[in-house]
Amino acid sequence: MSFWGVVVAAGAATRYGSPKQTAQLSDAPLWQWAQRALMAGGAAGVVLVGDVPNGVPGGERRRDSVANGLADVPADVEFILVHDAARPLASEALVRSIAIRLQQGDADGVVPVVPIRDTVKRVSGERVIETVDRSELVMVQTPQGFTAEALRKAHASVEGDAPDDAYLVERAGGKVVSVPGEVSNLKITFPKDLVVAEGLLR
Repeated sequence: MSFWGVVVAAGAATRYGSPKQTAQLSDAPLWQWAQRALMAGGAAGVVLVGDVPNGVPGGERRRDSVANGLADVPADVEFILVHDAARPLASEALVRSIAIRLQQGDADGVVPVVPIRDTVKRVSGERVIETVDRSELVMVQTPQGFTAEALRKAHASVEGDAPDDAYLVERAGGKVVSVPGEVSNLKITFPKDLVVAEGLLR
């Protein structure tokens, strides 16, 4: 199947302490790892968003950056995968599994998920309020895949901020399904995460 990708390589990265999207991992910056994964997984083209070579400008919020990227995706593209530069270790196989699931045609979006391994508790300040049943909880990763129609509709119709694009599609009434993610597809949030990524590569 043919799809395009959008790599979000914008943002202040305040917890990282510097623009993490340009941080070097082995032979390339993080944004390039994300781009490579999408291309290796079959993307016909990739739009980069952020202060990177050939990138379109980022927005104030993550969703604004994605919208800027969507504007550069050709109008006749049927499927779009949105990926964060902060997840450089997503594999070609993961990208393909998302694209294949999208191709089945019964969902507006596909997200990779991994199970929560630790006990989850709800707290208020330092007080533990309750233990949460984790059996129906998962952690969501990128890339996330969508039909272009559903993704564009969600960005146009849903107001407010959003943690990810799946949230927007859900709010717009779309159906989002999951596929198995990868534990190694970690998110680079702090400098120590880059050290872990280097270790996984070795």
